[in-house]
Amino acid sequence: MDKTEAQEILAKHLQKFRRSHYSALVKKIKTHKTFAENGPSGVTYQLEFQFFWDDKPNGNVRVLGSIDDSGWRAFLPLSDSFIMSPDGAFIGENEDPC
Repeated sequence: MDKTEAQEILAKHLQKFRRSHYSALVKKIKTHKTFAENGPSGVTYQLEFQFFWDDKPNGNVRVLGSIDDSGWRAFLPLSDSFIMSPDGAFIGENEDPC
């Protein structure tokens, strides 16, 4: 699996969910979305996205995405996630240490 290619595909799809409103993500809680996509190299990747409360109901929503090429990597897929608060802010990102 081309790790760079896989990370780019995963990031592209996570970005779509990042543009969603909090309320749209809440509607997806306890669901998952799976699909296949061909990369530029011709490799077919399997993607899965899960949506769940990060800590407690009606709080932050975590979106977790994973990608693999159906080979051995399916046992240890690449993954990335983000957390959105009810006010639409992303938790743990771009924090100013000052």
